[in-house]
Amino acid sequence: MSSQHQEISPCFGQVLIGPPGSGKTTYCRGMQEFLNHLGRKVVVINLDPANERLPYQCAVDISELVTLDDVMEGLKLGPNGGLIYCMEYLTTNLDWLEGKLKEHRDCYFLFDCPGQVELYTHHSSIRSIFAKLAKWNFRLTAVHLVDSHYCADPAKFISVLCTSLSTMLHVELPHVNVLSKMDLIEQYGKLAFNLDFYTEVMDLSYLVEHLASDPFFKKFHHLNEKLAEVIQDYGLVSFVPLNVQDKESMMQVLRTVDKANGYCFGDLEERNLQAMMSAAVGADFQFDSTLGVQERYLEPNKKSLEEEVMEL
Repeated sequence: MSSQHQEISPCFGQVLIGPPGSGKTTYCRGMQEFLNHLGRKVVVINLDPANERLPYQCAVDISELVTLDDVMEGLKLGPNGGLIYCMEYLTTNLDWLEGKLKEHRDCYFLFDCPGQVELYTHHSSIRSIFAKLAKWNFRLTAVHLVDSHYCADPAKFISVLCTSLSTMLHVELPHVNVLSKMDLIEQYGKLAFNLDFYTEVMDLSYLVEHLASDPFFKKFHHLNEKLAEVIQDYGLVSFVPLNVQDKESMMQVLRTVDKANGYCFGDLEERNLQAMMSAAVGADFQFDSTLGVQERYLEPNKKSLEEEVMEL
């Protein structure tokens, strides 16, 4: 029986995780359309029992098994407790999920997961589900979406780094951190440093010093220093910027994900990609929507980090 299991070809895909409002569902819709253009057969699996109105075509929906509203009403739980119960219920009914997934073994998978942070940093249910998927020969990459506007607030960015690191260590999957909504990054304020400072998570001592200029955070300077040291000692956290409406941005994320889980492009997909990248601007993509931000923070700004800190 074990030899027959080993002969089953692997299924590749992504599990979309991240806090509420980070753009997971929007990403699933955009990536589904993008992969369809490439000729990659893709299905979306909704594992979020709080998702009521799905903007994408869904192949498997957890609401067929359990819904958050029913759990909250029947067990008198709040939304957080209800989500945890739903995930625990799924872990005890994984045969239902296995049966549903078997119908799509020849597809690429996008798993839209709940937005409760505790599920990825403390609780064991999501990790158990991912481990079972791995036993079923799924080769998955965890795509952790974070709203890019946190870059405009040093305190929130340090918090995001801690959450991302904790999630990477807890989930135990190949991991890609993504800064979503890059086209909206400046709506909450001008960035203190170049964009690559945030995506590559460079020397955080500069960020800590910038944070210390705020009287409120000055008394927490030593704590922030230690948090920054922990993040940099691990050296695991970095980000890929994403605007879901920009095909080049989507391609960058997809290539990073494919490299993480070992997926290889086929000849047909490569030809479709080349045709897409050379095509004129269409209604489905906004090629230059983040170009202004990238030019301001990547190319023209040649100042070193030391120079920027001295100016603060």
